[in-house]
Amino acid sequence: MPEIIYRLFFNKDKNANDRGVYGIVCGISGIVLNILLFGAKLFAGLISASVSIVADAVNNLSDAGSSVVTLLGFKLAGKKADSEHPYGHGRFEYIAALLVSAVIMVMGFELLKESVGRIISPSETGLEPAALIILPASILVKLYMAFYNRHYGKRIDSTALFAVARDSLCDCLATGAVLIGALLSHYTGLHADGPCGVLVSLFILYSGFSSGKEAIDPLLGMPPEPGYIDNIKHIVLDFDERIIGVHDLLVHDYGPGRRMISLHAEVPSDIDMLQAHDVIDNLERKLSEELGCTATIHMDPVQAHDPRVTALKEQVSALVTGLDPSISVHDFRVVFGDTHTNLVFDMAVPFSCGLDEETIQRRTSEMIKSKLGRSYFAVINIDREA
Repeated sequence: MPEIIYRLFFNKDKNANDRGVYGIVCGISGIVLNILLFGAKLFAGLISASVSIVADAVNNLSDAGSSVVTLLGFKLAGKKADSEHPYGHGRFEYIAALLVSAVIMVMGFELLKESVGRIISPSETGLEPAALIILPASILVKLYMAFYNRHYGKRIDSTALFAVARDSLCDCLATGAVLIGALLSHYTGLHADGPCGVLVSLFILYSGFSSGKEAIDPLLGMPPEPGYIDNIKHIVLDFDERIIGVHDLLVHDYGPGRRMISLHAEVPSDIDMLQAHDVIDNLERKLSEELGCTATIHMDPVQAHDPRVTALKEQVSALVTGLDPSISVHDFRVVFGDTHTNLVFDMAVPFSCGLDEETIQRRTSEMIKSKLGRSYFAVINIDREA
C-alpha cells in the first residue's frame, strides 16, 4: 500500500525522495488499514459478544489515531528553520512518537479496566464464523504493516516508524491471544474472554511504554552510537598529517538529518596558522558532506615537537591511567619556570567513572608532585563525556 500511495500522489513530486514524504505515505497507509481493521473487528466483536475482540478493535482505532499523529509529526518536522527555531523542526518527529505512545498507554489502561471487569462478572460469548476469518486476516495485515514500517524506518532512520512497527508486532500477539481465547471459550466452556482481554491490554501498555522510551531518549539528549563517534575520529585523523589529535567531540541531535558536530583538533603550534586554518575549513566541509551534518572545529595549537613536553605528557598520561583507565589526557601544555613548572591539561572523564571531579583533580595533583617533584603544579580542566 505505501508504494501505491507514493506512486499515485508523490512520484512526480520533485521532493519525492525527502524522508518526510515516506513518513506521510506510511501514515496514510496506517490510517486506512487500521480503520478497516477496526470496522471488521468491531463487527466480529459485537456479533460474538466478546469484550476482548471489541478491545482489539478499539486498539486498532487508537492505532489509526496514532498514524494521524505520526503523519502530522512528519509534516511539521519537514518545516524549514526560522527565526524562532534556527535548528529546524526535526524533533517534531520525536514528539509525534511520544504522543503515539501516550495514546497507546491510555487506551491500554482503559481496556485493562474493562477486561478486569469481565473477569469479575463473566458472561457468555459466541464464536461466529466471521471472527474466525477476520482475526487471522488481521494478524496478516498487522505483520505486513510491521514489515513496511520497519523497512521505511530503516530507510529514513525514523524513530516514529520504528515505534509504529513495534506496535504492529504487539498487535499481532494481542490478536493471537484474542483468537486463542475465543477458541477456548467456544470449545471448552471456559470464560477466557476477560483474561485474554487483560493479556491484550498488557501487550498494548508494553508497546506504549517501549515506544515512549525511544521517543524520550533523543528529546532529553542521548550519546550517539559508538560507531558514529569512531567514524568522525577516523575522518579527522586521516584527513591531514598536521592534525595530531582530536578531543571534546560533541554531537547535537536536532532531529533526523539535523545533527551538529563540534570538536577540538590538535595541531602543532609551530606550523603556519593560516595553513592550519585552511586545513580545518576543508575538514569541516568533508565532515558535512560525508556525514550530512553541520561541523564546527576549534583548532588547538599544542607543543608537539618539544621532547620535554612529550616526555611529561607520557608520564602524566600513565599516572592518570593508573587512577582510572577510562580517563584520558589532552590539550597538554607546559609553562617552564625557574622555581616551578605548570602542567596545563584537560582530562576527559566519562560519566561512567565513579570518581567526582574534585577527587580526580586532587589525586592527580598529588600523584604528579609525588612522582615528578614538588616543583610541578597541575592546572587541570575536567571534560565530561559520554
